[in-house]
Amino acid sequence: MRAMEYEASRTMPADSRVVFDIAADTQTMHRWLPGEIDVHETAPGVAEAADRAHGVEREGVMHSSPERHRLEWGSRGTPDYAGWLQVTDHDGGTSEVVVHLSFLGDQPEAKGASQAEEHAEHELRRSLDRLADEVARRTSQPGGG
Repeated sequence: MRAMEYEASRTMPADSRVVFDIAADTQTMHRWLPGEIDVHETAPGVAEAADRAHGVEREGVMHSSPERHRLEWGSRGTPDYAGWLQVTDHDGGTSEVVVHLSFLGDQPEAKGASQAEEHAEHELRRSLDRLADEVARRTSQPGGG
C-alpha cells in the first residue's frame, strides 16, 4: 500500500493556548480549513467532518486534546487518511503550529502524483496562513476576540 506524508509549520502571533483554542473552534474552522471540508462538533472534544474534495464525499472524525494543544483526525471506517495539528509555545508570546497529513491507499495524494502532491502542500500552507490571519484578527480585537 502506498503512503504519502505531508507536513507544514507556521509561526503564530499568540501563545499556544490562544492559538489552539482558535484552531479547535469548530464554529469557526471554516475560516481557515480548505473550503471543501465541513466540521461540526458531536460531543465535547469530538467532531465529525465531511470532505467533498475531488467530487467524493468522505467522512471523518476529529478528537481534541486541549491539555496537549493537539487535534487528531482521520477517515471514518478506513485508514486511508489521518492527520494531526500540534501547537507549541515559542519565545516572545508566539507559538508554532505543525500540521501533518497521511494519505494511504488509492487516493491521488497517496500515489505521489505531482499535481496531487502540489495541491496538498499548497492547501497546507494556505490553511496555516489563514489560521495565522484568524489568530491575528481575533487577538487584535478588544477583549482578545
